[in-house]
Amino acid sequence: MGCYVGGVLQSLGASVVFLGRARLQAELTTHGLRLSSLAAAADRVVAAPDIRFVTEPSGLAGCNVVLVACKSAQTAEIAASLADVIAAGTVVISLQNGVRNPETLRRALPNCRVLGGIVGFNVVSKGEGRFRQATTGPLVFEAEADARIDALSALLVRGGFALETPRDVVPLQWSKLVMNLNNAVSALSDRPTAELLFASDYRRILAAIMAEALDVLRASGTRTARLGALPPRVFPFLLRLPTPLLKVLARAQLKVDPEARSSMWEDLAQRRLTEVDYLNGEIVRLAERAGRPAPLNARIVSLVHEVEQAKVGSPKLSAAALRDALGI
Repeated sequence: MGCYVGGVLQSLGASVVFLGRARLQAELTTHGLRLSSLAAAADRVVAAPDIRFVTEPSGLAGCNVVLVACKSAQTAEIAASLADVIAAGTVVISLQNGVRNPETLRRALPNCRVLGGIVGFNVVSKGEGRFRQATTGPLVFEAEADARIDALSALLVRGGFALETPRDVVPLQWSKLVMNLNNAVSALSDRPTAELLFASDYRRILAAIMAEALDVLRASGTRTARLGALPPRVFPFLLRLPTPLLKVLARAQLKVDPEARSSMWEDLAQRRLTEVDYLNGEIVRLAERAGRPAPLNARIVSLVHEVEQAKVGSPKLSAAALRDALGI
């Protein structure tokens, strides 16, 4: 996500510094960036010699806006490493999954202007510096009166992003979390997003997981808000519709590339730890506080952790096998 958003900004003339691991540094400084999307007819290209890529946070000194796109488990470490590097007043925007990252950043960076954000679309890494926006959806961050944010917003809109800047981003973060419960089903099944949405057996599983999550949110008094065309409360209903009808409705609301897959699937494929504790695990924690059961999401967390420990990639569970594993 950082490569895609940062690459679009640089293609529009912004001065961008990328921070990441040496593996990614080697990829980008060898191949450059080639960015494609469902909406754009032509790719955006950033040549390899033009990419400024650092592997230490000290390389971000002097940046006046920082977009954080690391995995949730690394947020505290990244925030602590930035505390002695970026200047007081720096704008820091979390473009991450989950709901807790902005607060983690604020605790470590009390003198910065930390804003919560949401990426409502999916980006697929295709190797050799190629990144593709594979679904449609908005880019969201909290409204803030600041000339730097105004300039950033103008560039993002020029770059083709559907930008939203609400006063309160937290209900939208919970809505995105409900949508992201698809990630674990994708990771465990090894199926692309489009297939999960339009294969009725997998769709019924996802509907059950989301319905449980929404019940927990209602019981705990946690608010959601419309993110995109539809409110989260209708997701389980839509997923239980006959496939032909769902295809008609989905075609009008959402575009999904056949290659779209969840970031959690990629994490399992790369033998990395996933964000399941910050997605399905967040529902389990909220359920415990509300005194409500959440057995489906709890079991999803356990299944993903078992696969992480095995380090064998996706177990490629069929819908029947996943249904049995969840006790549905």
